[in-house]
Amino acid sequence: MDERIKIQFMNLNIDLLQEKFGKSLIIKENLSKYSWFNLGGPADIFFRPQNKDQLVEFLKDIRKNNFKQHILGAGSNTLIRDSGVKGVVIKLSSKFSDLKLLEKDTIEVGAAALDKQVSDFAKKNDISKMEFLSCIPGSIGGAITMNSGCYGSDISKILLSIKVIDDNGKEKEIKKDEIKFYYRGTDLPKNYIILSAKLQGIVSSKQLIEKKQIELIQRKKESQPSQIKTGGSTFKNNGDKKAWMLIKESGCDKLYVGDAKISEKHCNFFINNGNARTSDIEKLINQVKKEVKTKTGVDLELEIKIIGNEK
Repeated sequence: MDERIKIQFMNLNIDLLQEKFGKSLIIKENLSKYSWFNLGGPADIFFRPQNKDQLVEFLKDIRKNNFKQHILGAGSNTLIRDSGVKGVVIKLSSKFSDLKLLEKDTIEVGAAALDKQVSDFAKKNDISKMEFLSCIPGSIGGAITMNSGCYGSDISKILLSIKVIDDNGKEKEIKKDEIKFYYRGTDLPKNYIILSAKLQGIVSSKQLIEKKQIELIQRKKESQPSQIKTGGSTFKNNGDKKAWMLIKESGCDKLYVGDAKISEKHCNFFINNGNARTSDIEKLINQVKKEVKTKTGVDLELEIKIIGNEK
């Protein structure tokens, strides 16, 4: 371990921590493998809990030392800076992705379950209103935090409640009406870790559900790039004006910085064309924001999350 890490963690015995949590804890883990951009530096401490009890125990150890923590979902909408992330990055393992039928129209899903898996599980159990999830890359925990949605639907419309680990390391259930949802966000405290969610749809036929699911997936394929290194929609839509319209109208759709480019298929998708750095993507984002503000008066707001340390 280098001297910088030793100084930062001088109140925490890293050797004991590694002995206690074994392979679930990694020092200086490269985060690029967990980002759809395939970019980013290391995390000082990377923790992937295997169960709830292990997560609670770990949080006790780090919170008494006031380490900053970041929760990383599927990495589909996260840009991680080149210098990495100070403090702790927590990523729930696949052990937090259980899918369970509670009632004929209600399911309980682990926070690490992928949105597409949830949509398919609902279809298997003849539950409609979750077809839109098949078009959203990421996990349910991230979808709830961001109030993800598309094609007229969003997660708040099917959510009943969530289970979280709160700031005190306690598990509690939060009902939907206790959460304030807004466009691509909620008022949930940033340190809360979502464990699972109860979702409710309506009973329908498997054939109708599959038909709708296929239609939405096809619609997405026709309008959005796929099989590329991206983070999904870069900016939030601004009222009646879609972000991609503002970018195109401002003449920004052909801009690039190094190997950071804007998708020709959908100009709200910024891509790592092979050898970009996070700094390239971030410079391109800032350049587009500036141009759009100058030419349209609209101050674009990021939809993707940027985490890590600025050099």
